[in-house]
Amino acid sequence: MRLNIYDLRVEYTQNPLGIDTLAPKFDWILDSTERSQVQTSYQILVSSNEENLANDEADMWDSGVVESDQSIQIVYQGKELQSSKTYFWKVRVWDKHKVATPWSQTAYWSMGLLDKREWKGQWIGAKKETLDQKEWENPELMPSAFLRKEFSVSKSIESATMYITALGLYELHLNNQKVGDAYFAPGWTDYNKRVQYQTYDVTNLLKDGENTIGTIVGTGWYAGHVGMLGTCVYGEQPYVLVQMNITYKDGSVEQVVTDQTWKTSVGPILYSDIIKGEYYDARLELDGWSTPGFNDSNWQQPLIKDSYDGEIVSQLDPPVRVTKNMTPIEVSKSPSSSTIFDMGQNMIGWAKLTVSGEEGTKITLRYAEMLERDGSLYTENLRRADPVDYYILSGHGVEQYEPHFTYHGFRYVEVICEKPEAILSLSIEGKVVHSDTPETGYFETSNEMVNQLYSNITWGQRGNFLSIPTDCPQRDERLGWTGDAQIFIRTASFNMDVARFFTKYVDDMVDAQLDSGAFTDVVPDGGWIDFKRRKYDKGETILRDVLHPIENWLTDGNPGWGDAGVVIPWTMYQVYGDKTVLVKHYEAMSKWIAYLEANSTDFLRPNDTVYGDWLSIGADTPKEVLSTAYFAYSVKLMAKIAHALDKKEDEKKYSNLFENIKISFNKAYITSDGKIKGDTQTVYVLALNMGLVFKEQKQLVASHLVDNIKKNDGHLSTGFLGVGYLLPVLTENGYTDVAYDLLNKDTFPSWLYSVKHGATTIWERWDGWTDHKGFQSAQMNSFNHYSLGSVGEWMFRYVAGIDVDSDIPGYKKIKIQPKPGGGLTYAKGEYQSVHGKIKSEWKIEKNEFTLKVSIPVNTEATVYMPGVGQNEDRTDVQLVENANSVTIYQVGSGEYEFVSKIG
Repeated sequence: MRLNIYDLRVEYTQNPLGIDTLAPKFDWILDSTERSQVQTSYQILVSSNEENLANDEADMWDSGVVESDQSIQIVYQGKELQSSKTYFWKVRVWDKHKVATPWSQTAYWSMGLLDKREWKGQWIGAKKETLDQKEWENPELMPSAFLRKEFSVSKSIESATMYITALGLYELHLNNQKVGDAYFAPGWTDYNKRVQYQTYDVTNLLKDGENTIGTIVGTGWYAGHVGMLGTCVYGEQPYVLVQMNITYKDGSVEQVVTDQTWKTSVGPILYSDIIKGEYYDARLELDGWSTPGFNDSNWQQPLIKDSYDGEIVSQLDPPVRVTKNMTPIEVSKSPSSSTIFDMGQNMIGWAKLTVSGEEGTKITLRYAEMLERDGSLYTENLRRADPVDYYILSGHGVEQYEPHFTYHGFRYVEVICEKPEAILSLSIEGKVVHSDTPETGYFETSNEMVNQLYSNITWGQRGNFLSIPTDCPQRDERLGWTGDAQIFIRTASFNMDVARFFTKYVDDMVDAQLDSGAFTDVVPDGGWIDFKRRKYDKGETILRDVLHPIENWLTDGNPGWGDAGVVIPWTMYQVYGDKTVLVKHYEAMSKWIAYLEANSTDFLRPNDTVYGDWLSIGADTPKEVLSTAYFAYSVKLMAKIAHALDKKEDEKKYSNLFENIKISFNKAYITSDGKIKGDTQTVYVLALNMGLVFKEQKQLVASHLVDNIKKNDGHLSTGFLGVGYLLPVLTENGYTDVAYDLLNKDTFPSWLYSVKHGATTIWERWDGWTDHKGFQSAQMNSFNHYSLGSVGEWMFRYVAGIDVDSDIPGYKKIKIQPKPGGGLTYAKGEYQSVHGKIKSEWKIEKNEFTLKVSIPVNTEATVYMPGVGQNEDRTDVQLVENANSVTIYQVGSGEYEFVSKIG
């Protein structure tokens, strides 16, 4: 758990999250307007009582004065923390002049339930006969169950905390009010191993006398449709577990828990399925169902689940929330005379419907990303997903409707009225929904097409980060493909704070790790491995026109996908400076390396992967070359991880293994003239990026990469695994001009081709739609993906020039190294790091390059200026080098402006 407090922010206080076995960690961000550049010491006080802390009494932990400039990831080392308790803390620091700051504001965190035995309730759901009380007859689409419990409060309340989770999805109500603003709780995990719970402070929602807890429970990923894998992957029906701890002012504690005394029924939600949409009949609404005194005499006793063997853990990732509201930019008529609303942006979520009309009138909301040439919705690419919500009017004035346990990927919403003459008024509003990862990045240039590309990248991230990093949000898939996640994580971490999001996802990856040590393609697995086996036994592939050959279909650990188990933790450490993820999962990562080594011959990996450089365009990268390159990359990162954790013997072991792989790679795949087997852009990119080319051949290999681009008429041909490293490799090897040429291309295939044709998100395929062929095969053609958007990393690191020093993670030491080019006259980037905001803004006027930078307090930066630097008379700027067309400065925190002559 991370708390950021000093002058700027306090996190996790409105809806405190429980902590399991990990001790909390403390972070603070110094205010640059008040603090000198360097922190030399700190002191943290932690107390179980806010009043005591105000008197500087720390009954839990007084760190004492610690001589250190560390201000992030400081682990609590005090007395043992207790379940359900709240703790308060504050910090002060000493600057380089040994002057102490005042104490910070007070922050707090609350502990969760640390032991599964502390859960006193039972898992409850609706009995079959209750679920059968519905009009909709489809065995795979069950109604959402409503559950309620009345209880009495007779004493003055000190606090009330609600703990809740579900095998499925839940919506929580208390005294006719929805609790919290999160959706799709408790999130997707491997329910056979763990389920997350949420914690809510409901003190202000309770009242003297009678009260009522109510929950609505949906099938979700647990019992509903999971991608194309079918339904009931984890269980036959959903259950909920609730525990409310009420602490009275007299010190006594009372608990209200789920048990056989609750009542259950069905209501207006005839079904609500992530893949199949929702059917809602407002005539069946249960008015006042979560208020005291509601007549539940016709409700049934709940079904009690025998047991749950998995772990119950506090939520790690940010809640899923509505983060934006969208107004349609255009309204038109379809060929069938229905109304089509254009939201102006490909997004995920749903349409909020506001309508009035006659009772029983049926409204159909259909969703799609694209339109056919005739103006109708293009839905063929959605496969077996049903992007449809149905609403039947109650007839009671103005009605508003939003679905409960489903979401859609769309830009266009078609509204079909069963009886148009029965509608008095109708409007919609788009609700953008995703894991609420705070925005941390900003990027802008003088090229509006490039700016739109960056917008598309961020919207692709919003559209696919929902509990897990999904591969697309609209069709019958929405699975957590690991290869997609690892290639995009660095871009993702610039755009948004994804620390908690990926902390949870790495746990998911380790949960899914096979006994062989292989990390899987899809996380959570969700039945993917069984699904592949069934298809294999039938001699089928899931996508007949995409996946060949069948003989590699059952590969355990696909290169680039399985390697996510190492790449993602390492990237998180680099960005956030947190070793916890490395320590916690070191054994799992080591098992992955052992798996790779055991399934290699003479340090070369075999050609046994299904995906290769997925969705490359006009290029066929040999899979054994790609596999061996990623083998080397994982081993190289493991050596760095071992170094970070001071595991010297392991560092030596992995370093030696990497060198052996490098030697074998060169013997097997690289010729004396620097050509690599396959002669594709991706083989050159991977070999250079992963350090597999000996120094004397680097320029030769890089020149072959450039030659390949020229042979492709200046276009790229890389797929998912090559695209993220393409522009960085070109830039690092002296071909920044070629990198910019690729960025600026707007002819097929290129990033700006889709932008030119109106894309507002990143497409799954370079050829998802082309002006010469139209739509690609509907078998696999998403218009909201993120993998090809991994170019965003290059935009921040090389265009804006904001980068981390890999030897000192967490942006404690910063690199500012912009690479102007591509006709840009200016570029600016901002990044809210764990130490504070970093800014880099440059412009070119004639032959003068001006760079403005902002470096947060308690950090330092190396600034690389292109050209010959002008005289710098600031005493806080150290000139390191002024030669070879670059000027290098060393600076501490503060605001700076540099000027150099270029050209």
